[in-house]
Amino acid sequence: MADAIKFEVHGLKELGDRLDNIAQEPKRKGGRFALRKAANKVRDEAKARARRIDDPTSAAEISENIVVRWDGKHFRRTGELKFKVGIMGGAGGSAKSERYAGLPGGDTRHWRHVEFGTERTRAQPFMRPALAESISAATEEFVREYNKKLDRLLK
Repeated sequence: MADAIKFEVHGLKELGDRLDNIAQEPKRKGGRFALRKAANKVRDEAKARARRIDDPTSAAEISENIVVRWDGKHFRRTGELKFKVGIMGGAGGSAKSERYAGLPGGDTRHWRHVEFGTERTRAQPFMRPALAESISAATEEFVREYNKKLDRLLK
């Protein structure tokens, strides 16, 4: 199984200095809002890439099942804000197809075979390149949105 792609945002000293002047609750809410907007940039890029490789002869559409989810468990455990960009239904294991038929894109548990390939099919990555291509735009969006929130709080 491939490791998750992780990244850190550097060079935000000014933003950190401003955050020191704000109570924790508004800081968390503003950060969560800004982080969701940034994650949406990655989601949109992943959807666009998935649309290009979705099989038009299949009822399943991977692009329709790409979502952004808040990771509350991670927040409660570490105090760090985290959103996940992923595929509804995940890998799904051995569950019956009917369980996933109600998802907007249908049963797309095969997305992992598309992303990573199999011994018989070549990989057609769309999630990993989506993050790589949109990381700059996502970072800029995060900084822009968080600064807007801070401007409203510090007035």
